[in-house]
Amino acid sequence: MRAIKVADYDPSWPLLFDEISAEVSALLGGRLLSIDHIGSTSVPGLAAKPKIDLNAVMISDEFLPTAIEVVRAADFVFNGDTGEQRWAFTRDHQAYGIRLYLCGPDNRGHRERILFRDYLRVHPERAKAYAELKRRLAAEAGGDWDFYTAGKTTFVSETLRLADLRTWSAQPHSAPD
Repeated sequence: MRAIKVADYDPSWPLLFDEISAEVSALLGGRLLSIDHIGSTSVPGLAAKPKIDLNAVMISDEFLPTAIEVVRAADFVFNGDTGEQRWAFTRDHQAYGIRLYLCGPDNRGHRERILFRDYLRVHPERAKAYAELKRRLAAEAGGDWDFYTAGKTTFVSETLRLADLRTWSAQPHSAPD
């Protein structure tokens, strides 16, 4: 089993995202609604596996089959549907990897990843706790990726709950009738 490496934050990660994002944008053109930097490398200061994660959101679900074929033809390894109507691709690139997801505009998995990222960006104490958890799990996992991923589930769920509460409480509410 391949060891799980969690590295200190690298300030070049946003630049790498910009580089990859430009390539993906050129590939998908007018069918693309947005490209978002997600995952731990998108949170300044957060330790992460050296892999740049991106969500490419298409303007409509109808463009997904074509987009999948375009990305497959561009030297990305197709990994299939994640089970969330998000199609995953990978590519190794020098000292880091790329993980690209394609999805439609109303994809729940995409919204949750943005919510999680944004919450960690404004709550450094939560980001620090996440980094500590990831380092501990990487050491305990012994290369078992399922163990590593499962070990983060409760933390991620709790963070999404906190982020959703924060988002909801920040919205104006009308008084009950």
